Amino acid sequence: MRTQIPLIQHAHGRLIGARETAIPLRLQVEEALASGADVVFDFTGVEVTQSFIDALIGVLILKRGPDVLDQMVFKSCSDDARAIIEFVATDRADQYMKTRAH
Repeated sequence: MRTQIPLIQHAHGRLIGARETAIPLRLQVEEALASGADVVFDFTGVEVTQSFIDALIGVLILKRGPDVLDQMVFKSCSDDARAIIEFVATDRADQYMKTRAH
């Protein structure tokens, strides 16, 4: 089962920048993951900020660990969006591992 999340409906123009915008989306993602679904984020026509991505997936990585990314698909990302996702994922995964090492 897959939960599709088209991000364009949350954009102001082409940009999703606000951390607050990610919170209801993250709750939707958490429900989908809890039910065993994979989540597909559709970035068609959208650019994102690091703040938004951190609030959306960074928090999930800190809560559930980096393996949560195995249940996510990032579709139609621009190069900039993909770079932001990779940066946030790497940073939060490192942070998660450091908290588990102590």
